[in-house]
Amino acid sequence: MANKNRRENSTLKYIDGLQAKFSKLNVIRVDFGYKKDPNNEITLEEATNDLERMLNNRRSKSTIFKDNVGYVCKKEYTEDKGVHVHAYFFYDGQKVQKSSFKADQIGKYWKEEITKDRGSYHNCHRNDYPHNAIGMLEHNDTDKRKKLDKAISYLYKDEQSINPIKTNKKSRAFCRGIIPKRKKSTGRPRKINTDDE
Repeated sequence: MANKNRRENSTLKYIDGLQAKFSKLNVIRVDFGYKKDPNNEITLEEATNDLERMLNNRRSKSTIFKDNVGYVCKKEYTEDKGVHVHAYFFYDGQKVQKSSFKADQIGKYWKEEITKDRGSYHNCHRNDYPHNAIGMLEHNDTDKRKKLDKAISYLYKDEQSINPIKTNKKSRAFCRGIIPKRKKSTGRPRKINTDDE
């Protein structure tokens, strides 16, 4: 429980930090997985290496990751899906507007280049969610931010889901970027408020 609370608090502060630095965030949600192949079961280590390679390649893949300012990812394992990843990517919303297009770019990169066609992806922007928490998030849209906090809280769940396939004690299901340093501003700072009035 303490780990869940720590992950939750640090992730909320992380998103606060992104919102303090960028007046608009484009929140992109993509799920990564692998094609079913009984002859080639994907291990947690392989999935971790694929995810780390993709996150590390963000600097060199400017056609896809230019203006990407953060991410939150959670690896999971289920019998029917095997190892898969729920991922949120945050982009500077002043520079990236097309959410669904960007999700497809990221997903195709995962499928074609990172996993060499062993992978699959789901563009969550093609779903019709009743409480939409993805897409453009304005710095003063407290309602959508609450929806995002609620949606992303699913990722804080304890690490249990990867335990059946975990071979390395150091393996972690959850990862996120680093809280950005606030840029020095001569103007009045924006107030980020996600509490109820």
